[in-house]
Amino acid sequence: MKKDDLLLHICCGPCSIYSWKKLEENGFNICGYFFNPNIHPYSEFARRLDALRSLARQQGRDIIIDERYLMEDYLRMVANREEQRCQLCYRMRLEETALKAREKGIENISTTLLISPYQKHELLKDMGEKIAGEHGLHFVYEDLRPGFRESMRLAREKGLYLQGYCGCIYSEKKR
Repeated sequence: MKKDDLLLHICCGPCSIYSWKKLEENGFNICGYFFNPNIHPYSEFARRLDALRSLARQQGRDIIIDERYLMEDYLRMVANREEQRCQLCYRMRLEETALKAREKGIENISTTLLISPYQKHELLKDMGEKIAGEHGLHFVYEDLRPGFRESMRLAREKGLYLQGYCGCIYSEKKR
């Protein structure tokens, strides 16, 4: 394993623009990883995936894409625990990221969720560190929120699809 390699969980293309740039500036060689079983409906999942593929082509990024649409797994996990849905969702996505990192021989993991002012940063940080530790990895925490507006601006300039909710059915309902 190379100490400067990082597998970056990507929730969507727009959030990855600044996140990727900032983590590269911090000295990491990044490989992206799209795994998002929480996204509903399927058409939203497909739009986000298409936007990420477009960005990857534009910027020559190395991205591993998990195309499985595992919404049922996500819903089974959060059913009757809706108040804990974010924690459960973070765990599901970061756990899969850690497994993929181990498979690829990558020592560091992080997530573009850290750019969002709408996510629970302390929970993400704690969850990321715990999961990384369980797999003998390192979770790279960086408060990327200062780059949120820049990332959205650049996404608009690149013609990428910008979503209006985190992806889960509960967030869509609140919207």
